Amino acid sequence: MIIMTINESTKCLFNQPPAHIQSTTQIFTSLRLAGLSLLLMVFLFSGCSAPIKSPTPSLSRPQSTAPHNKPYNKPYKVRGQTYYPMSSAIGYKERGIASWYGSESGNRTAMGTRFNPHGLTAAHKTLPLPSKVRVTNLRNGRSVDVIVNDRGPFKKNRLIDLSQGAAKRIGLHKQGLTEVKVEYLESVASNP
Repeated sequence: MIIMTINESTKCLFNQPPAHIQSTTQIFTSLRLAGLSLLLMVFLFSGCSAPIKSPTPSLSRPQSTAPHNKPYNKPYKVRGQTYYPMSSAIGYKERGIASWYGSESGNRTAMGTRFNPHGLTAAHKTLPLPSKVRVTNLRNGRSVDVIVNDRGPFKKNRLIDLSQGAAKRIGLHKQGLTEVKVEYLESVASNP
């Protein structure tokens, strides 16, 4: 009977795993369930996020090549009014009154170059120098591309001053003033 009791108690012991094995099994089962739950959540929510795009190198030119550190692109004062040149003119479009000038032949522009009245140049108060713009005469639809290499005009309600050569191209030289549209095209790296 004693043997039987030992056998029965041994049988009871072997039918149920010891307590430390039982708790380890529960831990592994819990971890397995948690891992599967996490994996399922990642799988389900991965369709909700936008794909990650790696940056691609830009092959286009830099947006602005105007030398911003030059004196002609820094704030300046004329007749008590301070003007602040733009650091970038990308997207610039404006309508206003244009005039032309030509009697200043040989004088220096804000950039230090000699003014040529027959050239295709212009003066603007705040566009970065040098800039290339298209000036369209709104009365006749004619346009000309000019290099802005000077500051001005400093008369009230004037948007841009064109050289005599540019004024002739759009039919402005006989009128003196006309309404125009000015559109920025690009920065120019050289001194025109």
